[in-house]
Amino acid sequence: MFKERLNQLTGVYDKGSSLKREVLAGFISFFAIVYIIIVNSTILADAGIPVEAAVWATILMSVAGCFIVGFGANLPLILVPGMGVNAMFTYTFVHSMGLTWQEALGVVFISGIVFMVVAFTPLLQTLTKSIPSTLKDAISVGLGLFLALIGLEKSHIVVKGEHSIIALGDIASPEVIAFFLTFLIAIILFLRNVPGNFLLTIFIGTMIAWMFGLLDVSQIGNSSLSANDYAGVFIGMSFDGITNIAFWIAVFSLTMVLVFENIGLVNGQVMDAKQPEKYKAGVRAVSISAMFSGVFGSSPSVSTAEGAAGIAAGGRTGITSIVTGILFLLSFFFIPFINVIPGSAISPILIIVGALMVQNVRNINFQDLSDAIPAFLIMMMIPFSYSIADGIAIGFIAYPITKLAVGKANEVSKPLYIIAGLFLFHFLLQGV
Repeated sequence: MFKERLNQLTGVYDKGSSLKREVLAGFISFFAIVYIIIVNSTILADAGIPVEAAVWATILMSVAGCFIVGFGANLPLILVPGMGVNAMFTYTFVHSMGLTWQEALGVVFISGIVFMVVAFTPLLQTLTKSIPSTLKDAISVGLGLFLALIGLEKSHIVVKGEHSIIALGDIASPEVIAFFLTFLIAIILFLRNVPGNFLLTIFIGTMIAWMFGLLDVSQIGNSSLSANDYAGVFIGMSFDGITNIAFWIAVFSLTMVLVFENIGLVNGQVMDAKQPEKYKAGVRAVSISAMFSGVFGSSPSVSTAEGAAGIAAGGRTGITSIVTGILFLLSFFFIPFINVIPGSAISPILIIVGALMVQNVRNINFQDLSDAIPAFLIMMMIPFSYSIADGIAIGFIAYPITKLAVGKANEVSKPLYIIAGLFLFHFLLQGV
């Protein structure tokens, strides 16, 4: 009776999944993205938000985002404050443009409303149809490479070079050895399709790191979070700068990033989850979540690339997202324990998921260089610029140029010319 009711509500069994698989996928998604609590809080603190309040805002927004997409769209996506847009919030809007963090939250709120207008009107379909499949596949490949780069960075295989941007880390270091052992186990478990293989990888990888003395267990039990720390940030947004040109430049720039980054991310993830018909519902959920980010006191939430880990683990319904949201809620009590999980236990999962996403490269027509060059720019610039939004923007600008160069202007839709122009204008504004 329970299974029938659950299937009626979520379609979990019709989609070839199960409650156990969805719960495991929720755990995997959580552990793949939980680092965002500390990282996003640190970046928001640089904008002037008290760090304890930033932790509350990040966790509560992650809970809200996952519940919105889980209950509202019944999709296994993970909506949390996004990397890239959080840096834009702090280092562009506050540090460079001179907005207060309260005004920057106002920018987030208004940008979210504009995003909702796009998501809930025919504009979404117009924009989606205007983007050629070549660019959509390139975005998926770029995201896969980006995840792999994050995994390599977390494992200390790739480090900042002394005479180069990146370099090979110390292969003999305990961190790298622990990673290699964990990665070997992860590959075996994944290829043999062992149930809960990613979760097992995290557990075993943590044990391996402990044996190498890489866990700082002294942090366990230390937490100073208080609800009072959050009181001044919740609904703390300000619209005092709404008459200033800088405020609206910020709104324009953020809206461009939110709309096109999430169109690319959601499209790729619903395809991976074999539910392309849920694309609109997914984008709408993201837009609502982005709008509420300003209310909760956070930089905008987005559909994260790490959510692909849960989909790869078998997540097919909103149960995955809801489980992840519950774990974020419980993380208030377990932040010290979560912080103990080492990068060497998470990075193998990110690399494997990245490898799965890169497979979309076979759909790109490399025989036609007017298609191949913009696609390559997206695939290259997403990881190398460390920005999903900037990588997408560069490819979108290049596409009309390459088509015009070979006399195939008719292959570019009118909306795509406009989109490319807006992205170009976005870069010009950043330069100013």
